[in-house]
Amino acid sequence: MTFSIAGRCARTGDLGVAITSSSPAVAARCAHVRAGVGAVTTQNVTDPRLGPALLAALASGQDAASALARVAATAPSASYRQLTAVDAAGGTAAFTGAHALGVHGDLVGEGCVAAGNLLAEPGVLAACVEAFAAAASQDLEERLLRALEAGLGRGGEAGPLHSAGLLVARDQAWPLTDLRVDWSESPVADLRAAWTVWAPQREDYVTRALDPGSAPGYGVPGDQR
Repeated sequence: MTFSIAGRCARTGDLGVAITSSSPAVAARCAHVRAGVGAVTTQNVTDPRLGPALLAALASGQDAASALARVAATAPSASYRQLTAVDAAGGTAAFTGAHALGVHGDLVGEGCVAAGNLLAEPGVLAACVEAFAAAASQDLEERLLRALEAGLGRGGEAGPLHSAGLLVARDQAWPLTDLRVDWSESPVADLRAAWTVWAPQREDYVTRALDPGSAPGYGVPGDQR
């Protein structure tokens, strides 16, 4: 039904998630990020309450392993859930319940953790982690997206994918990047196209929020700046 990767950039401290699924609007339910705190996913038979619960545990000072163990131990119907967490220091943890669907698993890498269910084959997760590591010099969004593309190239899900998302936070209370494809026949390719448009404008939108007087022109019809 879903595979994902959550990660941290050691250079910038950015935290983020890339995720794709056969279900609609996967990022709206399954990807959760907070600047300076962590990046988490809640998937398989999804309980969206667990994402905020994991971030709250991380914000209280627990590392990824402790936060995830605490939430998994107290979550209703935890055996149906699949959870991952990356903390602000790059610590990682994953939990896959006994009732995870189809070919499933999780895999921890350096500063990242991948997880999936109803996979085409177990090597999907290794492809994600390897691609993330290989792109260490790139922005976190690019690394996460390459990981998702590598997982898809290895077979992805057993069935067709229909939604995808890319969510990254840096210093502000809002996401630096929040891109979603909620229903498509090619969601990962569409997510790549959205990132190609967003990437060169990403920092401009931070400037417009914090210091609009110094922000660049908006590049839209009627803008006279």
